Amino acid sequence: MTAADAATPAVKYKRVMLKISGEALMGDQGYGLHPPTVARIAQEVKSVRDMGVEVCMVIGGGNIFRGLAGSAQGMERTTADYMGMLATVMNALAMQSALEQMGVFTRVISAIPMDQVCEPYIRRRAVRHLEKKRVCIFAAGTGNPYFTTDTAATLRANEMACEAIFKGTKVDGVYDKDPKKNPDAKRYDTVSYDECLAKHLGVMDASAIALARDNDLPIIVFSLDEPGGFRTILAGEGTYTKVTG
Repeated sequence: MTAADAATPAVKYKRVMLKISGEALMGDQGYGLHPPTVARIAQEVKSVRDMGVEVCMVIGGGNIFRGLAGSAQGMERTTADYMGMLATVMNALAMQSALEQMGVFTRVISAIPMDQVCEPYIRRRAVRHLEKKRVCIFAAGTGNPYFTTDTAATLRANEMACEAIFKGTKVDGVYDKDPKKNPDAKRYDTVSYDECLAKHLGVMDASAIALARDNDLPIIVFSLDEPGGFRTILAGEGTYTKVTG
């Protein structure tokens, strides 16, 4: 074993999907992108990529536009959802910029073709990017309205043969009730897909959890606000909840 091998811990998963919300990129602002926060998350991704893990990402668009909210205010749902998809492309480009400033090669891959700014989604090409240790950021959801970015992340994770989905949130796992409002909330170490659905635990939307369950794809819920948390869990430590069969 070389000194470099000794310095890099053994990892639990070789290829993972990181799913974060658009709100995670806005820091303490009420809207938009907060560049220092984007850079901090990019550093987390880089630290995992440096462990030899192949990483792909899906980022929501709620910091810019949320289709469901637009629809609730009277906008036609399909149009509102397409606007939300375009917001995810903006977030993906911001993350790409932050990663490439750190020397990490990335590809933004969009379900809606827009060749001037990113690649169209072609599965075999995306797999090849991962094999070359490029971070693939999947944008524009599934390319269809009425589907969330949670579902897009689960779909792409299955297509890319990821071994787990890492869902970065503001809390360190799945709780039986909101821990910010209820001091007596209990955190699950593990929870089943069916229990998430039956108890409406809010890990992901129902279609995403069902898709993960049907393909036996574990979901790791952890705190994105914990420095080094992503890397620590991949090294087999840290605090998180595992959603599994």
